[in-house]
Amino acid sequence: LVHMPESAIAVEGLQKRFGDVVALDGIDFEVPPASVFGLLGPNGAGKTTAVRVLTTILRPDAGQATVLGLDVADDADRVRARIGLAGQFAAVDGNLTGRENLRLIGRLTHLPRRLIEDRATQLLEQFDLIDAADRPARTYSGGMRRRLDLCAALVHRPPVLFLDEPTTGLDLYSRNQLWAVIEDLQAEGATILLTTQYLEEADRLADDLVVIDHGQVIASGSPVQLKSRLGGTVVEVGFADPGEARRAQGFLVNYAVRPPDVDGSEVRFEICDGARVIVDALRTLDGEGLAPATLAVREPSLDDVFLALTGRRVEP
Repeated sequence: LVHMPESAIAVEGLQKRFGDVVALDGIDFEVPPASVFGLLGPNGAGKTTAVRVLTTILRPDAGQATVLGLDVADDADRVRARIGLAGQFAAVDGNLTGRENLRLIGRLTHLPRRLIEDRATQLLEQFDLIDAADRPARTYSGGMRRRLDLCAALVHRPPVLFLDEPTTGLDLYSRNQLWAVIEDLQAEGATILLTTQYLEEADRLADDLVVIDHGQVIASGSPVQLKSRLGGTVVEVGFADPGEARRAQGFLVNYAVRPPDVDGSEVRFEICDGARVIVDALRTLDGEGLAPATLAVREPSLDDVFLALTGRRVEP
């Protein structure tokens, strides 16, 4: 019997420095098999460094990380044979056709030659690239190149896939296409670790996630659990000018579960008791001669969570 590790990916006390810069400051997390796990945080938080350590590109300075039970430092060759990596920039040769790129990857990953052609065709069809299969990759759009990059990462059928900000810079249509592919891969049993600074991406795809800031994990859980930490509904009230918004902030503090946030001429605050509190708050503003220009009520987003945790917004 082959003993399968309980976690597809396990990270404990992982540290990495570049000179005086601490990129990873002792992070911990575990990823169950056949799940999508999100590493969420702003630029410079340490997400890409974590992926480079887990994919054996960088050696950690301290701590331990395993992929499918294999240590990424001590068993690097065996780890590399079992993973796929697709990053922010397509790692395909622009002078080769889509099909030629996949043939090349098949040979580099020691796939039996008789299987390479079938595998390339299967992936090109799955990723809606078959019509462009025999065109040079340099003629592909950004979304097509990103899909070809994902094909290249999947040629050898890796059970664990690392996607480092795979949809950065893509238009909404291409992003939605890529999201659908990621959901299909998980349904087929793949384990996917995804880094992103797009909060709606983590919300849609991730079963669990960690929020990283300055090389440290500042929160973890499912998207629903993290959003529930805000404890309620988000209300956004817009005013004619920033001066009115700042005045309104002073009155709305009595109705919010934490101090209201002012962004230009908009005040954003969270409440627990829903409609009744909104009515009371609007009556108070009206009594003070403050008439809102806009009013929006919504459920909290992961952007709200990041703001509550760090005091600032994620800036893509």
